[in-house]
Order: sequence, then C-alpha cells, then structure tokens
Amino acid sequence: MAGSYTVSSSGSYCSLFCTEQTMPNESKTRKRSTCSLLIKEKYMYKLFVGGLPFSTTEDELKDAFGAHGTVASAKIITDRDTGRSKGFGFVEFENEDEGKEAEKAMNGSDMGGRSLTVNEARPMEKREPRRDNGGGNRSSW
Repeated sequence: MAGSYTVSSSGSYCSLFCTEQTMPNESKTRKRSTCSLLIKEKYMYKLFVGGLPFSTTEDELKDAFGAHGTVASAKIITDRDTGRSKGFGFVEFENEDEGKEAEKAMNGSDMGGRSLTVNEARPMEKREPRRDNGGGNRSSW
C-alpha cells in the first residue's frame, strides 16, 4: 500500500500519499497504513479583456491571444436577455508567463477599430441578489 498515486483529469489532479508503519504489539507485529489525499486545481492565468467590438466571436478572441501563448479558454460575456455581446470577455492561459506577455502585448492594441483594455482578472465580487418585481414598482397597491 505504501507509495504515491496520482490521478489527473481536466486540468486537475488528485494525489494519494500512503505510508506504512510497523507497530509493536505484545503478541505480534502489526502494520499501520496512513494515507493523505491532495486535490489541486490546475492554475490558470486569467485575463479580463474590455473594449471588444460587439461582433467579436470567441474563436476570434482565442486566435488574437493565441499568438502570444497557449490559450486554454476564451469567453465573451453576453446579455442574458438579448444574447448580445457586452463588449468584454475573459481569456485563460495555461502558463502564467505567456499570460503576462499577452497582457503586455494586447493592452491598448486595436481590434476592429476599438482599443482593448487587458488586465489580470480579479475574482468576482459577491453581490446582493437582484430583486426583480417583473416590471414596475407595484408595491404601492
């Protein structure tokens, strides 16, 4: 049982480390196994990309940033009601150095006549749930 075992899937990995100890006992010797589990998500360098032309597709965004390294994903944020682009998105790099290089190279560059703003993405802030009364304030009735 002693040893190290690793399982990898979809950019994450799980490692199991096991050791065996011989435990003295009055009548016989026993072995005691101890295992530790390590689960780690693969780190991605995520960039915020603002100022995108509204016609930009995710493939075009991936291709533009792909010139600077291996792009793991590219996502354009759309309005949930209309499906229209909001003019910004996110690009993830598997390698931090490539992501930082792309950030420097692409920030302020032109795409479709618009100047891009490229920064390292920050975690999304918690917001209060939206209160949607379904059209107008009818609470006074």
